[in-house]
Parts: sequence; structure tokens; C-alpha cells
Amino acid sequence: MADFIITSIQSWDIEIGSTIKNTAFEISKQHRVLYVNPPMDIATRVRIATGKGPLTTISRRQIEVIQGKSPIRYIKENLWVLDSPFTIHSVGQLPTWLFNSLNRKNGKKIGNWIMLQAENLGFKDYVHLIDTDLFRSLHLKEYIHPKISIYYRRDYIIGVDYWRKYGPACEQALVRQADIVMTNSSYFTEELKPLNPNIYTTNTGVNLSLYDGNILHDIPADLKDIPSPRIGYTGAIIERRLDADLLYAVAQKLPQYNFVFVGPEDDFFAQHPLHTLKNTYFTGHREVAELPAYIQHFDVCLNPQKVNPITEGNYPLKIDEYLAIGKPVVATSTHTMREVFAEYTHLATDVDSYLYAIQKALGETEDAELKNARIAFAQTHSWAHSVEKIYKAIDIYKTTSNK
Repeated sequence: MADFIITSIQSWDIEIGSTIKNTAFEISKQHRVLYVNPPMDIATRVRIATGKGPLTTISRRQIEVIQGKSPIRYIKENLWVLDSPFTIHSVGQLPTWLFNSLNRKNGKKIGNWIMLQAENLGFKDYVHLIDTDLFRSLHLKEYIHPKISIYYRRDYIIGVDYWRKYGPACEQALVRQADIVMTNSSYFTEELKPLNPNIYTTNTGVNLSLYDGNILHDIPADLKDIPSPRIGYTGAIIERRLDADLLYAVAQKLPQYNFVFVGPEDDFFAQHPLHTLKNTYFTGHREVAELPAYIQHFDVCLNPQKVNPITEGNYPLKIDEYLAIGKPVVATSTHTMREVFAEYTHLATDVDSYLYAIQKALGETEDAELKNARIAFAQTHSWAHSVEKIYKAIDIYKTTSNK
């Protein structure tokens, strides 16, 4: 049985749903998995110590481990999460020569730590799955010596300011050195294929036991006083992904509808005039296990993305979650939405088409045949189906490379 080591840009302790966590859970059904959390960097530690940065769930755990708490957590059979009892250099905005030097030192430090803990767990001949971890994982192949190295791009993070300086070059290097490249959309696959032809599209999955359209949920307490029709969104509410001005215009033009946003907001959205409208409601963060109840009691579900390099090729996991509950969906027309979901959703591009799509979707709320079709389609996107594509890519690589 192969072992997997996962290094990710995301901490295991992230407070919203996570593709890589669901992937790790699914892999652990058949293989042992060591999920390596990103170590705390020095700049973050200083900001927290001086009161200039927040002490989050993630940073609290990192500090506890640095101060002596056990660095390894047993999550379930075959699945462990590893934290680091040290800080690493902050490298993102350094001069090139210093970035190269310190980032390699970070990689060696992390790599030696992974090797020690992997040996303690008896891991050997492991597959290293790199989840869009551009800086910290850049040099790990030479330090942890995986049997197979997989680079997985599931987000266009090089479009974010912090990653723009060194991210593109690091990602290109990771793609070139990987034995296998996986992406979660054909858009990303076509972009990266010239760098490594051994590339596959996996899409993403949905937790079908959690998002089950046949389970009846009580209406959440904070929805009871919000009358239908409820037009809802679940997930992170952040400026670079969602079109706040479009939402404001749509909500203004549909005062008889109530718009509900479930999830944590960034500062931009927290201060946006959307909060001044009488028909918009923000619940704040909710646990993942609570989300199906909200979705079930929405009349229509939204994904009002901006169209930019970050969103155009991204695979929006929430669409599968909405459809698995059987809800009508209105979303911005991006490459992935058109290629994967067009038959089961209403796609829009501007205020007028959103207005039309929402009203059309509302007319489908009682259509049992359409509901069942949406659920059946979402069920083809299970995590088992997604991870099986990773296994098939590994089998092909082993066959062709005699490994």
C-alpha cells in the first residue's frame, strides 16, 4: 500500500471547506496520508507578538507546537497532520538572490522535518502531492526523495499580489520537475501542458454524505425571520473572487427577494454598501456541517464571481454542493462553468442577465424532475471519482516509467 505525503498552501485548520482536505480524507481510505501544515513564518510571529496581527485558530496551533505541544495529530485511521516546531523565513517580497537562498533553506528545514516524522511513522516509497504550495515545496523533491512527485494546481494563486513576484517562476519549476501534474480544470491543463505533457484534469468532488438532497434539515435559526424567496451564497466572501457591485445592483433591482450570504467576509465586503440594503443578510462564518441546511432553505443559490485570471479557470466546488442538494443555481459564466455545469445551471454575465436568470431559476424551485437531474449530476462528482483519477495517473506513470 503506497503512502502519501501532502504539502499544501492551506492549513488543515482552515475554517472553510477545502478541496485538499477532502482529497486527503478520500486517499486515506486506501493509503496512509501525512498532511504537512505550512510552518509559521517569522514575520507572522513578530506581527502576533507585537499585537499587529490577529491570533487565528491556525496561528494559535502553530505557536502551541513551537512552544512544545505535540506536532503530530492522529485524525483518523491512516491520516495524520504534521505541524512544525519552528518558524521559517518570510521570503515573498525579498530581493531575488535573498529569496533564492532563504527559500532553499526553508525547504531544507521543512524537508528534514518531514523525513524525520515520515520515518517515525514508517512511511516509505511515498507519493508526494504538492497542493499549489509554490515556495515551501519548491525544493522538497531533493530533500524528501519521493518515489513519485505530483504537482496539483487547483487555484490560480499567481494572480494574487503576494505571489506575483516569484510565483510564476516557482510554479513553472514545480510543473517541470514533477513526475505527474494534476489540475482541477481543463483551462489549467491547457495552460500548463507545454511545461509537462504528463498532465491530467481531475476536477473536484463533493461530500455526498454531507450534501445529500434526500436529507431534510431544520431551517437555521437566522433564516427563520427572512422570508422567501431567499437567494443565497455560501463560502468565503472576498473581493478578488466575488462581484460586490453586481450584487448590489441586483439586490437593489429585486427588493422583493432576500439575499443571504453565509461565510466570512474580508474587509472590503464588510464595509460595502451591500450591508445598507434592507434585503441583504450576512450570517458570518458557519461550520461546514451547517451549510447543507442553509442551502436547502435557499430558493436559489448563487456564485456571483468576478471574471479574472483567478476565477476564469477555477473549479467552483460550491456548485457541486448546491446541485447535490438539488437547488437551482445562478452563476457567472466562466470557462469551467460553461464546460462542466452549463446544462444544470443558469449562467449570467452582467446585471440584466443575472436578473433574468434568478427569476427563471425561481420558477424551477418546485420542479422535481429538474431537482433529481441536478442531484444525479452532482453525484458523478464524488471525491472517490476525483481521487480515482489521481490513482489512474499514478498507474500510467508507473507503467510507462517502470517505477
